[in-house]
Amino acid sequence: WNSAEKKGYSGVALFTKTEPQSVAYGLGIEEHDHEGRVITADYGEFYLVTVYTPNSQNELKRLDYRMTWEDAFREYLVKLDAEKPVIVCGDMNVAHTDIDLANPAANYNKAAGYMQTEIDGMERYLRGGLVDTFRYFYPDKPAEYSWWSYRGGARSRNVGWRIDYFLASRALMPRVE
Repeated sequence: WNSAEKKGYSGVALFTKTEPQSVAYGLGIEEHDHEGRVITADYGEFYLVTVYTPNSQNELKRLDYRMTWEDAFREYLVKLDAEKPVIVCGDMNVAHTDIDLANPAANYNKAAGYMQTEIDGMERYLRGGLVDTFRYFYPDKPAEYSWWSYRGGARSRNVGWRIDYFLASRALMPRVE
């Protein structure tokens, strides 16, 4: 696991039956690594990266930081992918397209997780060689979410957001089921 220095703030964990060849924590950038957002496991044929992308928060007070972090994370993934294929899993804190949240019109450019800059960030991952594995198999499937507000019975009504992803290098797609 990789926890934030600030107790209870953020962190990621990886539980596995197969021991990786090596494990690295963070991006190797002090500005970002104190929040415990990345673990990279080297499995020989590929890297498995688990991530918790910073949330832009209420009133978008962390949007600028989030985008700086995202640029650094993308550069990190590009370096890894130059060595061997990458699988990225975790909370990317963005609904990529309008099919990825229940109320796109009400949230577009108004809510953290569905700002155009965040959407563009996800698009850069995809244009850079990663594939959204869920949308690869289910390109038009609506109402499949991974997060629901605790307010107003959102989960029971399936008023949610798909903000958690498995992204994989294109080279791995023939092996993804």
